[in-house]
Amino acid sequence: MNPATPGPHQRPDNLWSSRTAFILAAIGSAVGLGNIWKFPYITGENGGGAFVLVYLACIAVVGVPVLIAEVTIGRRGARSPVASMRSLTDADGTRRGWRIIGWNGIVGAFFLLSFYSVIGGWSILYIFKTAAGLFSGADADAVAGIFGAMLASPWSLLIWHSVFMALVILIVGRGIRAGMEKAINMLMPLLFLLLVVMVAYAATTGHFGRAVSFMFSPDFSKLSTESMLIALGHAAFTLSIGIGVMMSYGSYLPQHVNIARTAITIALMDTLVALLAGLAIFPLVFANGLEPGSGPGLIFVTLPLAFGHMTGGTVFGTVFFALLLIAALTSAISLLEPVTEWLEEHKGISRGKSALTGGLGIWAAGIGTVLSFNAWKDFFPLGFIPIFEGKTVFDLLDFLVSNVMLPVGGLAIALFAGWAIKRDGLDQAIGLKGPLYTAFMFVLRFLTPAGIAVVFLYNLV
Repeated sequence: MNPATPGPHQRPDNLWSSRTAFILAAIGSAVGLGNIWKFPYITGENGGGAFVLVYLACIAVVGVPVLIAEVTIGRRGARSPVASMRSLTDADGTRRGWRIIGWNGIVGAFFLLSFYSVIGGWSILYIFKTAAGLFSGADADAVAGIFGAMLASPWSLLIWHSVFMALVILIVGRGIRAGMEKAINMLMPLLFLLLVVMVAYAATTGHFGRAVSFMFSPDFSKLSTESMLIALGHAAFTLSIGIGVMMSYGSYLPQHVNIARTAITIALMDTLVALLAGLAIFPLVFANGLEPGSGPGLIFVTLPLAFGHMTGGTVFGTVFFALLLIAALTSAISLLEPVTEWLEEHKGISRGKSALTGGLGIWAAGIGTVLSFNAWKDFFPLGFIPIFEGKTVFDLLDFLVSNVMLPVGGLAIALFAGWAIKRDGLDQAIGLKGPLYTAFMFVLRFLTPAGIAVVFLYNLV
């Protein structure tokens, strides 16, 4: 597989400085609210250990193959997702319809960041609320009331949404090495340090053993078909695949880096963070007699209640929400990158102006999510369509990105890399040889698309 003509990103001064830098950036993209927020509560809702085992198997069969394929496409195209797909379809003589992969990535990243930024803003606000001792001694009604009051205030949500987006724009606008790489090199070690601190704190609660048993002692009687599909769905998209992020990051990857080995490292580290998040959260939940399956409110209602009744809860609660903010920021940086990259290429404007233009557009789109929790809570823009009935702007964007654009993107990437592009030199580009390459291609061509298709149809039906 001869590479397409190198794009502008393959200049030495416009690449990740090392394999480690790329791994940290990719882990930062993958490690986000999905690891710290979603993984613990869906594990709690679906029985613990058996769910974790299924999730790990799904990461291997679905997540890693698509990650390898997307990074390979990005490095070979060496441009934005849109331009990379155009370049590769021209070079390989494949159908132009495959170019939808690039557009799906740009649009998906735009809309995902528009509501992700609003939730990222919550983590900033909760750092201050926790540090101020608002949750100390508060009962469940008081904690829920604080969360409800935040959602009811459009100005408060808008301010913190704006602060969060400003941080993201500032980092991305400075470029790969001066902005993104420098920020990630600082934020990712800090994230791991804070996570270890939180696990150590959780170990002092007296319920750490119960948490370990809950997460790693499988009880398959608690596993249902629905929970297996939830594990498959989360595994498929926890690695930031399917929306052009890893394609963009791959476009800055030096040619000598082994993609397969790097992708496996990213998946292992992403999974480690999710498991450590569970070990940090569940002991606190159990120590306070709370419910591990309390759903999306686990982070912003259940945990503040736990911190409010524990020794050192104010300090460690503040640390936890700082951890949550870092995870959100590193993912948000990667979501703005495909949009910035496309504007830089296609509109001929500087990196800083591209980041600002894309970021302001995303910020404006995020106002719809802000209002979904208050002034527009009874506004259902596509409510006349049965599948969208009762969905606010936020619910609608979340549904379209999570249940349509992400799986469609992941499925299309697997099919394009597995069936459409030329095989010549593909094993060398990926970094697999002989039986390993043969096994990888079998999984990518058959098992991975089947798994994603099942999740896609299940979420729609």
